[in-house]
Amino acid sequence: MEITDKKRILIVDDSFYMRTMLKNMLLDAGYDVVGEAPDGKTALQMAREKVPDLVTLDVILPDNTGLDVLKGIKQDNPDMKVVIVSAVGQEVIMTEAAEYGALHYIIKPFSEDKVLEALSNAFKEEE
Repeated sequence: MEITDKKRILIVDDSFYMRTMLKNMLLDAGYDVVGEAPDGKTALQMAREKVPDLVTLDVILPDNTGLDVLKGIKQDNPDMKVVIVSAVGQEVIMTEAAEYGALHYIIKPFSEDKVLEALSNAFKEEE
């Protein structure tokens, strides 16, 4: 059996385009994308089932807010790492996300470097 230390990522974003863009970036960087969720309900379900090392989470979702999903993820699994990726850069939301346990907050549009740096830092912080 092959043992791999690839970090497992769940991508949560209502935009198919954004999920695909993030997925391609992460796969190219050597991460393992274990799932993609277009809404909060699916995100919580996949986080429980797949138990990823990290979740990239949009704030605006069709059925829920990203902050509620963040709270739900942290309730189920306090050690799961979450990085917010959102076009909403309001300080209030950024502060709340940090209070609920998000490690980083990336504002769209973003560069590949910015995303990879945030994920790399998120994994370093917990070591």
